[in-house]
Amino acid sequence: MKNLFILGLILVFISSCNSTGRKAIEEEQFASHWYQSKAEINVFELKQMRYGEEREGKAVMIFVTEDFSKRKQVKVDDPSEAGKDAMKVMKLNMTRDFVTGVYPYHTMLSVFTPVYDDLNSPKIVASVTEWCGQSFAQLNWKNNKYKANLFSYFESEGDQELSISAMAEDELFNLIRLNPDLVPEGHLKLIPSLIYNRFSHHPLISESAKIMKRKTGSNQAQVEVIYETIGRKLLINYSDAFPYEIMSWQESQTKEDGTEEVTSAVRTNVQMIEYWQKNGLQDEAIRKSLGL
Repeated sequence: MKNLFILGLILVFISSCNSTGRKAIEEEQFASHWYQSKAEINVFELKQMRYGEEREGKAVMIFVTEDFSKRKQVKVDDPSEAGKDAMKVMKLNMTRDFVTGVYPYHTMLSVFTPVYDDLNSPKIVASVTEWCGQSFAQLNWKNNKYKANLFSYFESEGDQELSISAMAEDELFNLIRLNPDLVPEGHLKLIPSLIYNRFSHHPLISESAKIMKRKTGSNQAQVEVIYETIGRKLLINYSDAFPYEIMSWQESQTKEDGTEEVTSAVRTNVQMIEYWQKNGLQDEAIRKSLGL
């Protein structure tokens, strides 16, 4: 009863403060899943192409809602003090872990997408760490464009500041989770995945892309993104019913010699859990239950 009362208060607050914006969000349904003070942990079996060979590994997608500062573009420490500066976002933290020969790779992508405000994701961050060094990229949406900062141990990439006026591919995962109807279709300019950018060393610019959505079975659907100019394709398979869970994804890259390299991930485990409270030695058993 207490939990129902709290949920009711949350819904009243949301409807009073966020009555405009994304019309595709069904608030009661959305709140019942995403406002439990828990995160959704999705674990995937990863087959990552790197240096021309397929590597086995793990990918993890962590979806959680939190309060985000519009001005500072960081997580709000105290939502009660933030006032109108706070907005609710869907946060995706996505990791990939795999080994190339003797040395490991770890990537992390963070995407912050407004739940109710009809705006591009205000912040997208990606990092790649391996024994050769580190690379880091951050996009901040300001004045109708992304301000991009890139840092890399490669001399040719170095430290860069760029400006890009386009939607980001990495936002698509969050839009699907909010409501697939929010995913645009047709031809548009799109910023390819920041992880793709780090792995390919392709210049970070917007590219012409085509986005398509289709039903693939009972309660199953797919988003496909095709970049003809750079030979990249992304497929995201998801459950076409709330909460629109990501079941698998696939990236393919056609190289200059015509060969195709395919990276894929298939979900094996999912749990809703307040993982930030599970940091004791006794909690390591949870990793086993997730297949990690």
